[in-house]
Amino acid sequence: MPRFATQILAQTLAWALLLPCPMVEGADRPPNVVFILIDDLGWRDLAVQGNPVLHTPHVDRLASEGLRFTDAYAASPVCSPTRAAILTGLAPARIQITNHLPDRPRFTPDDPKLLPAKTLDHLPAEHTTIAERLQAAGYATGFLGKWHLSGPGDGLAIYEPTAQGFDLNIGGCSFGGPPTFFDPYRIPNLPDRKAGEYLPDRLADEALGFMKRHQKSPFFFCLWNYTVHWPMEAPESYLKKYADHDGPGLNDPRYGAMIEAMDAAIGRVLQGIDDLGLREDTMVIFTSDNGGFSGVADNRPLRDAKGDLYEGGLRVPLIVRWPKHVPAGKTSAIPVVSMDFYPTILEAAGLKTPAPLDGHSLLPTFAGATDLKNRSLYFHYPNYAWHRSNRLGSAIRHGSHKLIERFDDGSIELFDLAKDLSEKKNLADAKPDLASKLRTKLQTWRREVKAAMPRPVSKKK
Repeated sequence: MPRFATQILAQTLAWALLLPCPMVEGADRPPNVVFILIDDLGWRDLAVQGNPVLHTPHVDRLASEGLRFTDAYAASPVCSPTRAAILTGLAPARIQITNHLPDRPRFTPDDPKLLPAKTLDHLPAEHTTIAERLQAAGYATGFLGKWHLSGPGDGLAIYEPTAQGFDLNIGGCSFGGPPTFFDPYRIPNLPDRKAGEYLPDRLADEALGFMKRHQKSPFFFCLWNYTVHWPMEAPESYLKKYADHDGPGLNDPRYGAMIEAMDAAIGRVLQGIDDLGLREDTMVIFTSDNGGFSGVADNRPLRDAKGDLYEGGLRVPLIVRWPKHVPAGKTSAIPVVSMDFYPTILEAAGLKTPAPLDGHSLLPTFAGATDLKNRSLYFHYPNYAWHRSNRLGSAIRHGSHKLIERFDDGSIELFDLAKDLSEKKNLADAKPDLASKLRTKLQTWRREVKAAMPRPVSKKK
């Protein structure tokens, strides 16, 4: 089928599925949705998350005005699969995007035990994104920042944001990280504006302009920052503030500077919502695409970092603010995952949720429901992260227990996260029945979603 034909088919299906359902009680119009995704922000990389070093007053305030999830997970320990999961409501394994897209050479260790699984280099057009559904329902849609779902080169521009339901695209392209955070940026779809300008500030300006232009009707925009990804760059004033730090909570002073600069930019966007009188009508989602990057983030007490299936690679901060519908200043320990945003946003907008999806609407959870407390969450990372020789595997969290299966030797690890957040004590031998049950569930799930598996290394004669 010609590539444009798949796009037309996806749009047609979106219109067919977007039948109205009752609006959220008390809503005068569908809510605006501001989805803020920070790149590589670790679970503990905010003051409100318990970091004693960092200064993040604006995001901390957002948490005091909304609901903070303590057990939120990215769909993957690396960025592109999580981004695809947010946009489609489908698990990365189901859509065959299980690694970061190749804007740089993919890593395979010397003398590997396994070759990585095959993975797509773009988000296929046949998947109807959350932006396409909202666009078809009359929302103004915008994308600002890091996309990393269209593959390298100009040939795959059809898979960039404006081909996936967004009216506006500022900076979304195949890049996984910016050449620099200072203008001139050298980022496709982001015209240079003022030499020396800082990228989070520029994207905040674009977000403010988008809201002003569309304040009279419902809007949805993704502010998916390139920060706090490499390169480690921040304005000089923030660098000076963190230059002398040598204590726990931060492994690189430049990283602290980037986080506080990010917080200031987000604060401007939040203030803009208030200035336009849109707070009551706007759902704000703040989260990260994977765990903190090893070497700059101090992920403790979580084990490991971005690129692995331990909690340090998967657990992320999540805050949701939506006045009248989300309790203020509360926390929730209900385990949630990236795929949940798709049905949550659709239900909030009064739109029917298509089936099947791998996520669940969080609206009942906002109201105090605990139905999702003991569901199973699945993770599949059969690839190598570009920066490290991680072990390929899958994982399942069920209740407070988490099992990791490694593909190189078939070994398993079982942890009780309620008692062992740092995943230090492997209970697989002590609880063989539970380990066997969870491993069977994990393997059954992989078959159901047709998960791609690592490949054996060919023997040279």
